[in-house]
Amino acid sequence: MTGVNGELPIRVSVRRKIFPAVGTRDAQLVLKDISFEVEPRSFLVITGPSGCGKSTLLNIIAGLDTDFEGSIDLGPAKDRLTFIFQTPRLLPWRTVYENIALVLPDGDPRHARIPEMLQRVGLGQAMNAYPERLSLGMQRRASLARGFILEPEILLMDEPFVSLDDPTATSLRELLTELWHSHPTTVIFVTHDRAEAIQLGTRILRLAPGKASVAQDVTINLTEAQRHDRAAILAEQNRIFAA
Repeated sequence: MTGVNGELPIRVSVRRKIFPAVGTRDAQLVLKDISFEVEPRSFLVITGPSGCGKSTLLNIIAGLDTDFEGSIDLGPAKDRLTFIFQTPRLLPWRTVYENIALVLPDGDPRHARIPEMLQRVGLGQAMNAYPERLSLGMQRRASLARGFILEPEILLMDEPFVSLDDPTATSLRELLTELWHSHPTTVIFVTHDRAEAIQLGTRILRLAPGKASVAQDVTINLTEAQRHDRAAILAEQNRIFAA
């Protein structure tokens, strides 16, 4: 099946992923018979409780974990993939600007857009600061800027807003949505937060706890206004997760 503007979808097929036995711990089946496609420019959220295999699945899609049975087909977009982790992973001896510039080749014209990108994420006055001077929320803003300055065709995000206070997490979700609308890309986002999944995603893939498989695959059709309405999010949450 061909996606938007002739682009091909991402195809994921994980027949089996096992963590091998270690010491007295038995081998653990983590993922089983998981197969789905991700349409170009869509925002897929993978959710489920801790330990259900969300991050493992994301690592497999990213190519960071190749010890599994199955196949991942990212198509031509595989060469323009960016991964944003839980921790911002900023080099402490480089300024915010230098951390962003580090991911671009020398002479790349995108260097000229770094100040504008930092301005957009609210770090225009902090581009010459070192990470230790930034709050965790600001560091995660820098991580978003670094991800989007690459203009990725695939953006993988592993619980990037976990452990933040509600106002900071809310502002970062709004920022991510704004960046995604202005720089459309295929996003696969992992979270255990159900409300966050509904607020951000165009589609939710819920992994079943203890079963290593998919429990639900649902489309989210909320308007932008509804995605900022607590009552609308709660109603959608009850519709999806009460099933």
